[in-house]
Amino acid sequence: IAVASLDEALAAWRLLGLAETHREEVPTQKVRVAFLTVGESAIELLEPTSSDSPIARFLEKRGPGVHHVCFRVTDIEASIAELEAAGCRLLNRVPAPGAAGKRVAFLHPDSGKGVLIELAEKGGAP
Repeated sequence: IAVASLDEALAAWRLLGLAETHREEVPTQKVRVAFLTVGESAIELLEPTSSDSPIARFLEKRGPGVHHVCFRVTDIEASIAELEAAGCRLLNRVPAPGAAGKRVAFLHPDSGKGVLIELAEKGGAP
């Protein structure tokens, strides 16, 4: 979820009984992230650290809200190859460093029927 301020957003989520479980800065993505665990899933809040961050551009264009959906995969290279072979359009074919030390890749929203999809290799927290 794209937010202008992690602290302000976290205050709202705390009202729903959710607690922050992890926070870090991801320089390669130009964001600060905070995770809230919900059962076996997590909500990731994304705050831009630079005006040229993809999240900053998203906020300017659309305002705060859902930015992408993430799926954990066991083998990110195999998942990328499988999706590409099936005709999916990828934003990056080489995994990049993501939050919590995970390697991530993104499918273009055209391949997600309008939804940006992130693949994150299993391992690490959250």
